[in-house]
Amino acid sequence: RKSAMCLAIPGKLLEISGDDPCFRAGRVSFGGVIKEISLACVPEARVGDYGLVHVGLALLVVDA
Repeated sequence: RKSAMCLAIPGKLLEISGDDPCFRAGRVSFGGVIKEISLACVPEARVGDYGLVHVGLALLVVDA
């Protein structure tokens, strides 16, 4: 039986919306491709930070 691998992609946080930590969202650039993602798991994230994103959810903030 084979197991599936998951992939998280690094992106730069351009904009944050929402005040409630559970519902904060952000616009993230992945090499010029802009996507909206959930920031619920990274309340410490700020504009300009880089984060690892998996299936539309930022998992953690990483160094540039």
